Amino acid sequence: MSDNYMQIRIKADMKNESFIRSVVGAFCVGLNPTLEEINDIKTAVSEAVTNSIVHGYEGGEGDIWIDAEISGSTVRLLIADNGIGIEDIPAAMQPFYTTKADQDRSGMGFTVMQAFMDELTVTPNEPRGLKVEMKKTFRGA
Repeated sequence: MSDNYMQIRIKADMKNESFIRSVVGAFCVGLNPTLEEINDIKTAVSEAVTNSIVHGYEGGEGDIWIDAEISGSTVRLLIADNGIGIEDIPAAMQPFYTTKADQDRSGMGFTVMQAFMDELTVTPNEPRGLKVEMKKTFRGA
């Protein structure tokens, strides 16, 4: 059973990326995070949302769903889209893997998410798109 939860559906547009970072950060404040922990989670969320916009929808129209749930001192985040998905998820999770090198994409999005979160799971969002689930336990809670 969760202590708190929220769900947001937002247009896949880069102007909404900073809003989502701020909302998720504010949602986690009750867990008494350190500045480093809050920055970690905001960075991981930013990477997931940016991936949905740039790769999932390739800059086109679509929605992104963000579910956040707090249980004890742990926050679970689910970022999902109905974009084109990823054909080879294990390959895409390798450092420097990118399908958009011509757009100066470094291929480090999933690596950054893994570095800043305690758990990261990436799965297809059937019938189309991608789901990124992340968990982080806050030590100060």
